[in-house]
Amino acid sequence: MRYLVLIASDPGDWERATPEERQGYFDAHDAFERALAAQGTKVSGAPLASADTATTLRHEGDRLTVTDGPFVELVEQVAGFYLVDLPDLDAAVSVCAHLPRSYAVEIRPTIEIEGYEPPRDL
Repeated sequence: MRYLVLIASDPGDWERATPEERQGYFDAHDAFERALAAQGTKVSGAPLASADTATTLRHEGDRLTVTDGPFVELVEQVAGFYLVDLPDLDAAVSVCAHLPRSYAVEIRPTIEIEGYEPPRDL
């Protein structure tokens, strides 16, 4: 089963962190990676630039509106992601429990949409 793991944190947590706290973040991600390797596979993952660098697209009738900034204003903002293959949700929860405790972590299964085949030549 493929899962998208969204990591949310308070903006500024990293900037305010001491060197020891930053090492704790690194250690937790390393523990996550080791647990994942034992039970599944990482397809992709990356930290994201801060939400103030986001660009949001909205369709209003036939008009496309492009605005700076995140889609919604929240205290916690998506800071990174992992795309992983794991046997089931229990394994995903077990692996994601290794991520830093200050994060809010959302685990969401990916789905296939009947009748849609993404282009293979991209």
